[in-house]
Amino acid sequence: MARIAGVNIAPQKHIVISLRDIYGIGIARSRKICKNANVDHQTKTKDLTEAQLEAIRTEVAKFIVEGDLRREVSMNIKRLVDLGCYRGSRHKKGLPVRGQRTRTNARSRKGRRKGVISLGNKTAAK
Repeated sequence: MARIAGVNIAPQKHIVISLRDIYGIGIARSRKICKNANVDHQTKTKDLTEAQLEAIRTEVAKFIVEGDLRREVSMNIKRLVDLGCYRGSRHKKGLPVRGQRTRTNARSRKGRRKGVISLGNKTAAK
């Protein structure tokens, strides 16, 4: 089992797909890494040589991935919250940040509905 950027990569998948297990690497970046490392993206991870794995590791090291990227994203959100700006207050309240409507929808961000009792086809407030 190959280990790249501190993540165990699935051996039965193609390398271009298994690189996506690393936080911060999507399909486009995965293809670019394979191209720069001179590795065919149809190659299975278990069939890679140690030299190819090392080339992929050096290409992945050029990007901010995994723990460093998670830390950077959380620090950006913390900075917005500390500033008290609109986006920071939306993060603090657990509401959508990018201007989506909240009168209806937004349930995944807001959580379960509270204070509403279902009465068949009518609803009443508690």
